[in-house]
Amino acid sequence: MDAKTFDKSKLVSRHVTEGPERAPHRSFFYAMGLSDEEIHRPFIGVATCWNEAAPCNIALSRQAQAVKLGVKEGHGTPREFTTITVTDGIAMGHEGMKSSLASREVIADSVELTMRGHAYDALVGVAGCDKSLPGMMMAMVRLNVPSVFLYGGSILPGRFEGRDVTVQDVFEAVGEHQAGKLSSAALARLEAVACPSAGACGGQFTANTMACVSEAIGLALPNSSGAPAPYESRDRYAEASGRAVMNLIARGIRARDIVTRESLENAARIVACTGGSTNAGLHLPALAHEAGIAFDLMDVCEIFRSTPYFVDLKPGGKYVAKDLYEAGGVPVVLKELLRAGLLHGDCMTVTGRTMAENLAGIEGAADGRVIHPVETPLSATGGVVGLKGNLAPEGAIVKVAGMKTQVFEGPARVFENEEEAFAAVRSRDYQAGEVLVIRNEGPKGGPGMREMLSTTAALSGQGMGGKVALITDGRFSGATRGFCVGHVGPEAALGGPIALIRDGDIIAIDAIKGTLEVKLSAEELRQRRKAWAGPRETIYGSGALWKYAQLVGSTKDGAVTHPGHAGERHVYADL
Repeated sequence: MDAKTFDKSKLVSRHVTEGPERAPHRSFFYAMGLSDEEIHRPFIGVATCWNEAAPCNIALSRQAQAVKLGVKEGHGTPREFTTITVTDGIAMGHEGMKSSLASREVIADSVELTMRGHAYDALVGVAGCDKSLPGMMMAMVRLNVPSVFLYGGSILPGRFEGRDVTVQDVFEAVGEHQAGKLSSAALARLEAVACPSAGACGGQFTANTMACVSEAIGLALPNSSGAPAPYESRDRYAEASGRAVMNLIARGIRARDIVTRESLENAARIVACTGGSTNAGLHLPALAHEAGIAFDLMDVCEIFRSTPYFVDLKPGGKYVAKDLYEAGGVPVVLKELLRAGLLHGDCMTVTGRTMAENLAGIEGAADGRVIHPVETPLSATGGVVGLKGNLAPEGAIVKVAGMKTQVFEGPARVFENEEEAFAAVRSRDYQAGEVLVIRNEGPKGGPGMREMLSTTAALSGQGMGGKVALITDGRFSGATRGFCVGHVGPEAALGGPIALIRDGDIIAIDAIKGTLEVKLSAEELRQRRKAWAGPRETIYGSGALWKYAQLVGSTKDGAVTHPGHAGERHVYADL
């Protein structure tokens, strides 16, 4: 297919390339070196989150060049642009983390605005760090253009004292250092070798979780998420992604033809069976919201509950993303799910074929080491569990992968923010058996719904990860391990029960039954609500975080900031 045979009468880019009235627009394209033929081809946005903030994004620019080659091979005209990322590993443990979840919305919004402003016909999105993956995919579904997602790839594991390490080990080493278990010299040696290359954090943390989601939901080419970022072989997947988006245009396959209720269920399956990040409980509902699909936190968790956990990845397990790739990658995991009847095989994908058709050509099988056979899983239910009860009427979420106990009861120790909690952990000012409660860290109350990895990793490093529990209306990193319950809703800023907890209240967590309760009567909770002074004031009275706090919705629905499909009056791709 080429410019002479491609009908642009129904493509958005006709608004900037076709007819005498667009001569001024074409003069800009000539200024950038485009030929007449290139101007009259489909315009493909190639969006990346490249920046120098962290290793997860540093290789994306190179991969974008390969995507552009693929688009050109498919007779399209690529138009590269970039958007922001806020990298959690750098933002963690201080005020910067408030910007992380908000950045997901900025990424989706900025990609949307760039596509709209320049009338691009399709999108290839390349992303490398936590919120940039769902942000890019949200833009694809919102615009409903032919779209292909490409993960930038994971980091290689570091080596320290004969074992593979990730940045999670460094966070936990801070706790070991605080407890006097690790010398300053050893900590310095570890930090110098833990992250040896470009790429996103290597365990099944949020980036790799959402990378697996991109394949399972059908927006990424099979096995494209697997190869580590430094591997030159990633360029082959990048070129193929460019060619694939041209095929989608030719066949009229758009993002919402791929992202359906069934494909969202497939995505939730891959999170559960790999012991993935609890952040998927935010991002899958947010994706569904863009498409007008009812799929909230508890819907996600229901899929988690009925999915066996059979892929042994850090932080709950032994292996990292590179190991999964070498064992056959996401396609082998999906093949196991399909074999067990746990995958919707008829879902459309960016190959133009169904999920089952894609998997029919996969020869690999479970190796029994990284990927266990689905019949002999690590545990019978998913690595992530939803909770509900009088402390979380709208739900909460906990990662149980690798945990020895899934029931905990103890007195509450209440902290009004993460800084208070981290200070107590650092000084060992807490007791075994307590339930640490961190509130005012929700999407609205934070604002920004911070992750708590600095605190949870310090607890693990001190050897207390299994001796205390922690609950919050904020989030946890995909690298968090231990009995840590996040996404408690309604959040404290909305007067949820977590706002009413006092020191000494008995809290019971049961990840087997799926309950989160405070042992108080309904009448006592009513009286406390009457006496509640209201949400605390934050220091954010203006700027992006103030704006985010005004707009953001509930955690259970993905903490989104606009009406989504429900408020839609047109589809961009049909303009």
